[in-house]
Order: sequence, then structure tokens, then C-alpha cells
Amino acid sequence: MDFLYTILTPFTWVVSWILWAFHAGFSWLGMDPANGWTWTFSIIGLVLVIRAALIPVFVKQIKAQRGMQALQPDLRKLQQKYKGKTDQLSRQAMTQEQMALYKKHGTNPFSACLPMLVQMPFFFALFSVLNNASRANDNGEGIGALSPELIRQFDESTIFGAPLSASLLHGGGGANQAAVIVLSIIMILAMTASQFITQKQIMAKNMSAEAMQSPFMKQQQMMLYILPLVFGIGGINFPIGVLIYWTTTNLWTMAQQFFVIRRMPTPGSQAARELAERRAKKGLPMVPLLGERKTEEPAVEAPAEPKGQRNQPQRKNRKRK
Repeated sequence: MDFLYTILTPFTWVVSWILWAFHAGFSWLGMDPANGWTWTFSIIGLVLVIRAALIPVFVKQIKAQRGMQALQPDLRKLQQKYKGKTDQLSRQAMTQEQMALYKKHGTNPFSACLPMLVQMPFFFALFSVLNNASRANDNGEGIGALSPELIRQFDESTIFGAPLSASLLHGGGGANQAAVIVLSIIMILAMTASQFITQKQIMAKNMSAEAMQSPFMKQQQMMLYILPLVFGIGGINFPIGVLIYWTTTNLWTMAQQFFVIRRMPTPGSQAARELAERRAKKGLPMVPLLGERKTEEPAVEAPAEPKGQRNQPQRKNRKRK
């Protein structure tokens, strides 16, 4: 546990500092420093900063995903080539050829999870800050960049009567218990629904015909239902402040995916055909899509000389004397 705390310490300082900066800014604008909405907007501001910083990672993820889809035909050929071969040399050769394919297409199976992997330390750091707010308040301690006074304000702050540091399993007690239960359930449903809708719109419109028939698609279909279920079950233990964070980041992801599907769809997908139709109606040419393979222009061959004839060397005109 101490090892995990040591790893999360720098992320805890980053998260708490961003919260402090937004809280100070909203307080300067005239909002009550102890009000729950001031802290709620500070958490939303934290999401905006982290997700904006992750945009380059997100673009890299799109390229990697499209690279994975582009190599599916080659991957199927490779699987057919080594079908039924279970000896160690064949497995090693297949692995090496797979790695060569990934390198050729500039992708790997783990790139699709990159934004979530980068975001998870910040999520756990925020969970640690919000989950330990009550304990720190009781001991008169601060957390990261948040002073003991700010921790006290946060621990006592509420929205709709529910403390931000309370969770469905650990409610606010007394009159606050009903507000915590209702708000937690609403936030958990919003969090899981936004995650499900985001994944569903990708599968419905932004996957090529080859990707729809690949084993990768079966994994995507499983994740479509498994991930919202995991976060829904885990959400009963999340403080309301963490539920606000995760719901906000899911809404960001949904809007981001909507933009990508409409403006930068996967080549060969339904969304790409719809984009081509919209541009055709406006009389605009179709632009190359992100991750689309560039077609090589056929080389123009020089006209062949007619057989049986040889070009005679041209004689220079000499000056007559």
C-alpha cells in the first residue's frame, strides 16, 4: 500500500494543485469557497485540463486503431499460414512476423488503450484525494496542494444535499443519506450510459467492413457490455466527486468521438460514406482520411520504340566552304 501511495504522490500533487487553482479562480469570481458547486466546477475544470492535455495521445490512438484495422487482412493470411502449427519454432516465427506487421503499419494492440492508461493514475489520485478528505479533515491535515482549511470546506460541501466526499456505500448519514443514494444512482447511470453510447456509436458507424468481420470486433462487442458493467458496479464505492469526474470525462469522450466520426471517419466505414455524400452534395472533393492508405500512382511508361527500325544518328550540318 505504501508503494502505491509513493507512486501516486506526484499525481496527487498535480490533481490537488489543479483543483486548488480552479477553486481559487471561481472564488475570485465571487462564488462561495465552501459551496459544493464551487468544488463541482473545479472538478469539471480538472477534467477539461486533463482531457485537453490528452488530445495528442487521442490522435495517436486513432492512428493506431486504424493501423490495426488496416493490417487485419495480412493478419488473417498470417494466421492461415501457421494454422495447425503448434511447435515452438512456428510460434516464434509467427510472433516475429506479427511484430513486423505491427511495425510496418505503425501500430500495436495496446495503443487503443493508451488514453485510458495515461488517465488512470490521475483518476486514482483524485479518488485518493476525495476518499481521504473526511479522514484528513478529522485529523486537521491537508492533502497535496489543498490546505487543511480547503479540505474542511470540501468535506462539508454538498450539492442537492449530498456531500461530495460521500458514496453510495458510505453515505452522509442522517438526513443526507437519501440525497446521497439518489444522486449516486443518477450519476452511476449517467456514467455507464455515456460510456455505452460512446462505444456503440463507434461500432455502428465508424468501423470498416473488414474490421466488422475480424476477431477484434468480437472483443469490441464484449467490451461494449463489460466496461459499463464494471464501472457501474465499481461506482457504488466512488465518492460523488469521483462520479462527477468520470461522468464528465465520458461526456467529453462522447463529444470527441462524435466529432471524429463526423469529420475524420475510418476509411471504408459507414461514416466515411456519409462524409463523402455530404461533400459531394456541396461540390467539394473528398479529402484523405486520417490513417487511410495512400494509393500509389501508376508509373507512366515511356512509349516503346517500333521494332525493326533503328533511329539513325543525326548528322550535324556542316558549313559549306
